[in-house]
Amino acid sequence: MRGLLPFYRGLCTLSNRQARRKAGIVGSRCGFCGTQSNSKPQPSFGLLFDIDGVLVRGRMPIPAAKKAFEKLVDSQGQFVLPVVFVTNAGNCLRQTKADQLSHILGVPITQDQVIMSHSPLRMFNKFHDKCVLVSGQGPVLEIATNVGFTNVVSVDMLRESFPLLDMVDHNRRPKLPSNPVRNLPKIDAVVLFGEPIRWETNLQLIIDILLTKGNLSSVHQTQNMPQLPLLACNMDLMWMAEAHSPRFGHGTFLVCLENIYKKITGKDLKYEALMGKPSELTYHFAEYLIRTQAMQMQWKLPVTSLYAIGDNIMTDIYGANLYNRYLEQRVSRKNPKTVAKMVSATGSTTAVPQEEERDNLWESELALPSATSCKSVLVCTGVYNPNVEVPSDASHCIKETVFHGHRDFRFDPALVEPDHIVQDVAEAVDRIFELEKFVPQ
Repeated sequence: MRGLLPFYRGLCTLSNRQARRKAGIVGSRCGFCGTQSNSKPQPSFGLLFDIDGVLVRGRMPIPAAKKAFEKLVDSQGQFVLPVVFVTNAGNCLRQTKADQLSHILGVPITQDQVIMSHSPLRMFNKFHDKCVLVSGQGPVLEIATNVGFTNVVSVDMLRESFPLLDMVDHNRRPKLPSNPVRNLPKIDAVVLFGEPIRWETNLQLIIDILLTKGNLSSVHQTQNMPQLPLLACNMDLMWMAEAHSPRFGHGTFLVCLENIYKKITGKDLKYEALMGKPSELTYHFAEYLIRTQAMQMQWKLPVTSLYAIGDNIMTDIYGANLYNRYLEQRVSRKNPKTVAKMVSATGSTTAVPQEEERDNLWESELALPSATSCKSVLVCTGVYNPNVEVPSDASHCIKETVFHGHRDFRFDPALVEPDHIVQDVAEAVDRIFELEKFVPQ
């Protein structure tokens, strides 16, 4: 996975710019008054909520969700602490998801509180003026434009221009020989938003694009050809809808694409970037939104603790624990005793990361994380099955049947162990309030 450092720099540039531009706006639009009384409790923690399996199952709200959020707003409908919704869904705009949540939960939610799996794409400026092929479902062209792309081609546009390429469904095959309807521009990159409707069509045409270097008028080339940049959102192998068992997610589609590509070329499919949970980048952006909300509430104390509530061990728990590990390592690097131990162990100060080197991913104090921990809370209303155990020894497990994370993420038993397991989201909120000794007024 390449391009992470430029991505972080772009993230922080945008974060700083937006924070300056939106000062006084986020709070008023999110139910934050921006003039919190000093007599009200000012918690030093924020909540990150997954959606599917935690608040809803498919289109049906989970009963505990409304009960939980009644405790998170005051009598005026304003949030009593910072809240962000972190979802791997990618088939709609942030505003659409915010409107859905407002209706389900009965509290005002805005797009400034929502992170979709595709939200970080707005930071990939170097691709915004390129011709990109987008795959997924929903308003993919509108979503792509919303995150910054200016020259977008959909899979449907490809099959309309090259009808002879989509041959799996016999009923959709052209009845008469046909030529390309129109010439599309050469594709420069591929962006995968989420699982498509017709997997066979998308798999075929994406492979065609990759093997023709973006020019469908040419034939496949499988040898000595650099791969087009590929950006993927949402690595969930499965997700929980109304069915009794989990359903295939975009991660399953990626498994298909990766294996087809390797079977044909003998080479691994490479990603420019993978976005959505469990990527640390997604959690860093969520932490920034938490801090922004606290600033608008004019809190004096920094937000030092995050609690990530989810139903999927391989995405929600893995991602929260991965980000917690990053936060702990960042704190330890600033601890003089830890630095001394590193020097003693290596016999050199060159092994100790320098301040400038460590923080050059962020451009100002605003973008530096104030949190020092991110605790994971697992609920039993979604993907997680409390009757299935994860082996504690990675060497004694079959990854294909146990580790549902993406192949580019290493299986580590410590990362799939939640800090807390509760029945539902209402119990999760109660547990967190108890741990933080927080009593909303």
